[in-house]
Amino acid sequence: MNAKDVIEKLELIPLPEEGGFFREVFRDKKNSEGNSHSTCIYYLITPEEFSGLHAVRSTEIFHFYAGDPVEMVQINSKGELSKHILSSTLEEGTSPQIVVSPLIWQGTKLSKGGRWALLGCTVAPGFEYSDFINGTFSELSSLFPEHTQTIKEYTHS
Repeated sequence: MNAKDVIEKLELIPLPEEGGFFREVFRDKKNSEGNSHSTCIYYLITPEEFSGLHAVRSTEIFHFYAGDPVEMVQINSKGELSKHILSSTLEEGTSPQIVVSPLIWQGTKLSKGGRWALLGCTVAPGFEYSDFINGTFSELSSLFPEHTQTIKEYTHS
């Protein structure tokens, strides 16, 4: 399969601001605050469509399903940058899932030479667009000047 086949088969649509393609597949019942307990999406990236640096106010768990390995970068509030490889191969240094704590800046791209990757993302409490914070190059490079090159590679604007 190629990216177009996966997009059509799973009925994915473009994800505004962040990049990539997605479809929500599950939204749990609401809690006492009026938010869903959890949500889950399919998420696909290509060389042109990647997950730009952003933060979410809930915990996210990414699951690798198919395609080529992906690289996720995370920057915490102290400015510490970490890199992670998501893959189904289970080779040393890779994992099929990763947890992203609330309000961690994160971005995901295909590993060099990759064509597409299909991930899932479970969010708890459930994802709401009001919980999404898009990172711009200008904002993030002023917060974390020591990571300017990485920020440039993982931002859309």
